[in-house]
Amino acid sequence: MAEPLKEMYRETFLREFAAKVRAVYPVFDTDGFVEATLGDGWDELELKGRIRRITESLGGKLPLEYGKALDVLEAIADNCRGFPYLFFPDFVERYGLEHWERSVDALAAFTPMSSSEFAVRPFIRRDEGRMLATMMEWASHPDEHVRRLASEGCRPRLPWADALPAFKRDPSPILPILERLRADSSEYVRRSVANNLNDISKDHPELVAKLAERWLGSDAATDWIVRHACRGLIRAAHPAVMALFGMRPQPGVRVEEWTVSPDSVPVGGSVDVRYALAMPPGEPIKLRLELAVYYPRANGRLYRKLFKLSEKVVLGGSRAYGSRRHSFADLSTRRHYPGVHKVALLLNGEQAAEAVVELLPPENGGERR
Repeated sequence: MAEPLKEMYRETFLREFAAKVRAVYPVFDTDGFVEATLGDGWDELELKGRIRRITESLGGKLPLEYGKALDVLEAIADNCRGFPYLFFPDFVERYGLEHWERSVDALAAFTPMSSSEFAVRPFIRRDEGRMLATMMEWASHPDEHVRRLASEGCRPRLPWADALPAFKRDPSPILPILERLRADSSEYVRRSVANNLNDISKDHPELVAKLAERWLGSDAATDWIVRHACRGLIRAAHPAVMALFGMRPQPGVRVEEWTVSPDSVPVGGSVDVRYALAMPPGEPIKLRLELAVYYPRANGRLYRKLFKLSEKVVLGGSRAYGSRRHSFADLSTRRHYPGVHKVALLLNGEQAAEAVVELLPPENGGERR
């Protein structure tokens, strides 16, 4: 199993970082910084908690004046690149909210080295209009990392970050930023735009559906954004979005084979799924096939998880067929519970066939690994 990310912050890393600080700020107290960081409660802290602990340990050992402390970090920033150095923008978030201009410039400077997507959010909450005006400027920045920050930092539901409830309620203030970036030359930036729109689609599906219809076909880069942005709406079989991508209901398609075997399996086991579909004569058909599995939670309530089988254009009068082995082994993100599980075949978002699998207790007598 991969080592948790939080374990990258070992004493060796901290001392190597402290040496970089001392190169431009010779009075930096290395031992005090390391002791303050690794002190009481360190082992219990998760990743973001450790980042904040490092930030605050730095705050206690750098110059008390924020601008002078930032001078030190800016002087070594180019030699501190990568995910572990997220405490650079976190330092700005923690100490710089009252120093707007200097802090905003620092966030833009630090984001190519790690990412300022989390640190910018308190500034949005502090003064939404002012921060979005700056992010609109960032959307035209020559550095792709800064342009990405313009989109990623204002995502309503950014993973690992606190949500932005104002944009969940009304995303219209961030749409001009996304419009400016919709044909960006960088895939890194375009992916962020798509993810932002996917966030928005969870609260405002009709808005994203209409935007997708307006954007689609303008150029290849934007078309990719539209498709990736609509992935959640496609999984939800949103009618307008399904039609936009040519995945309309196909009542003429006939299920010739649908088997799920065995029909009972212990937790940790797997089943084999086989399907075959016959197309009606006529024009080619766009097919998106998905396996839907309905899992019971610990409280007995069901939730559905979709697994893509295929998406392609098939000729009228032809057959489409395939197979998949589906595992019921526990994952870090999904725990399986004994009981009846419905397994269904979805064709362009509509159920075409179903079966049931009874999930039995683990063969080892209930022990989970």
